[in-house]
Amino acid sequence: MDDIRTWLRAAADEAYAYVTTTGRVTGEPHEIEIWFAADGATVYFLSGGRDRADWVRNLRRDARVTVRIADHTVAGTARVVSADDPEDGVARQLVWRRYTTAERDLTHWRDTALPIAVDLDARQRGAATS
Repeated sequence: MDDIRTWLRAAADEAYAYVTTTGRVTGEPHEIEIWFAADGATVYFLSGGRDRADWVRNLRRDARVTVRIADHTVAGTARVVSADDPEDGVARQLVWRRYTTAERDLTHWRDTALPIAVDLDARQRGAATS
């Protein structure tokens, strides 16, 4: 677990993460580029398309995903963060804080997007694969 946390801290300056889900119809890998924030061994995302987004529909069918940041990929388990869970506010704030600027007000997106958490697989020693 410490290796994953170290990797996420080192990757904090990366602009994007790449999440790969398994297509719910095709069974083929489906990769998206997305903004992210991490806390411990969990990576958070906000889906502006909410549960209509293909990647969210895919992970609801099969929660096993991979997260690639820079040249490292780690497997994890995705989950939708429920609105009544305190983690909802944590996810929204972490991602919003990373990407909002004086020129880019993301408050509406923060408040309306669907928070997704990916708990990274702590059993992966060395955290990352190239």
